[in-house]
Amino acid sequence: MSYENICFATEETIALVTLNRPQRRNALSLALMQELIDCLNEIGSRRDLRVVILAANGKVFSSGHDLSEMVGRNINEYRSLFDVCAELMTRLQSIPQPVIAEVQGIATAAGCQLVASCDLAIAAEDAAFATPGVRIGLFCTTPMVALSRGRAQARA
Repeated sequence: MSYENICFATEETIALVTLNRPQRRNALSLALMQELIDCLNEIGSRRDLRVVILAANGKVFSSGHDLSEMVGRNINEYRSLFDVCAELMTRLQSIPQPVIAEVQGIATAAGCQLVASCDLAIAAEDAAFATPGVRIGLFCTTPMVALSRGRAQARA
């Protein structure tokens, strides 16, 4: 499997999936989300892989949706983008292997949702999580869905 926006490797029974858009703060573009879905489908079908570690290259785990894809779109384009995002979060929760987020830096908005949708998160001491909103008339509330379902635990 070859991807442009993520890296995929295995070490014995461990699947290592790494967000690989550090120049864009690992923003969740449509292409990146589709690649993640494809990769998770492959991992989910393999019985030799027992666990998934989801990490990110660069200083930021994920800044959320790629805002360059969210300006000047029509309602159907927004629906399509959010449908792919929902499919990604559902796929994270539905594969048989547990998914562990390895978080460094910041995870905001949909990036925070990505972490919250994993089975477990291991965060570096400098990791931070936020749902700050943006100045384009959109606000990402979906990370609260995974948090409120008890999939993740926040600590002070």
